[in-house]
Amino acid sequence: MYIIPAIDILNKKVVRLREGDYEQVTEYDVTLEEMIEQYQSYGTDMIHIIDLNGARNDFSNQQYLFDVIRKTDMKVQYGGGIRSIDKVKELIDAGVFRVIVGTQAITNPNFLTSLAQEICGKDKCSDQVIVAIDVLDEVIKYSGWMESSPIKLMDYVDKCLQLGFFRFLCTDINKDGKLGGAGVDLYQKLLDHSPFIKLIASGGVSSMKDIIQLSKIKVESCVVGKAIYEGKISIEEIKNWNLKSLISI
Repeated sequence: MYIIPAIDILNKKVVRLREGDYEQVTEYDVTLEEMIEQYQSYGTDMIHIIDLNGARNDFSNQQYLFDVIRKTDMKVQYGGGIRSIDKVKELIDAGVFRVIVGTQAITNPNFLTSLAQEICGKDKCSDQVIVAIDVLDEVIKYSGWMESSPIKLMDYVDKCLQLGFFRFLCTDINKDGKLGGAGVDLYQKLLDHSPFIKLIASGGVSSMKDIIQLSKIKVESCVVGKAIYEGKISIEEIKNWNLKSLISI
């Protein structure tokens, strides 16, 4: 299992939200560029960037983020406000390693089908596109976690699999931003339902003990944000874990 440092951006600032609540924001006195440079200096080769403005249909951050991403040679998972096939293509063409789609995939029944036809026809679907599933008490949330979907969680996973998408980023909203432990039970349910999915865990990781738990249930990777900023997990620990993970592959 690989650890991917997460950087959430709101109004061009590095932040973390608690339970996805835009009224519960913690700002950090560091820039996106500084965070990327720090991770890269420790040998991290992948980062996870979310445009929180974009998630609410505010694209004032987007050009700034694109400019930063184009300047780095790190692999970037990018999400937030990706509402069209053209935007997915634009990001891939700009060098984004993996594009995260969420709201549009849930609200537009034809989006994933069209994406599968236009992007995944190149047999790179699992490498380039991640389907985000943000979950609160097994209810799928979207639009910056402000809306609820009537689609049942496992039915949605099955639909995505049928279209050729099998890498998922699952955020347990109950755990997110609390440093209270990862949503192991939720991830285990998903893996029990579909053991062959590539699952990226998100939310609640507070220590290396949580990392070990996630590794035991065989999630593919996990994103870690607040635990790094709050000094619960060091960049050195991430580096050492990732090196061991690569050695064991």
